[in-house]
Amino acid sequence: METLELFWWHWIILGIFLTIGELFTGTFILLGLGVGAIFTGVIELIFNISLTFELLYFILFSIVAIYLFFKFLRDDKLDRSGQSDYAIGAVGVVVEPIKANERGRVKFNTPILGNSVWIATAKEDIELSSRVKVTNIIGQIIEVERI
Repeated sequence: METLELFWWHWIILGIFLTIGELFTGTFILLGLGVGAIFTGVIELIFNISLTFELLYFILFSIVAIYLFFKFLRDDKLDRSGQSDYAIGAVGVVVEPIKANERGRVKFNTPILGNSVWIATAKEDIELSSRVKVTNIIGQIIEVERI
């Protein structure tokens, strides 16, 4: 029975296909695997290593590449968008008066998560047309304070 042998150009072609496949997924996983395969191909070309070490290098390079992509290329706002905590400090105007510990409405010039009017609560009474800033996010309700 013959053993499986992968040449350096097999790894390079695999890396190119994985990198092209990344264009259709946008997850950075295939890109990391593609980079790992290309680096493994280069190491195989230079040192002519065994299949066991090729697979070991492929795994190692892929893990390192994926880690680096997620560490340095990730968009932090995208990760936090469902929680809307990036809106803390945003300034708006009260369009429905807020009584202490009750609900009212605040309008923002720039939409926050697609909405420019949000249900808001405050620890003090805030009149109509008062300027406020977001101090906390509680689920789908924002907590504000007068500026």
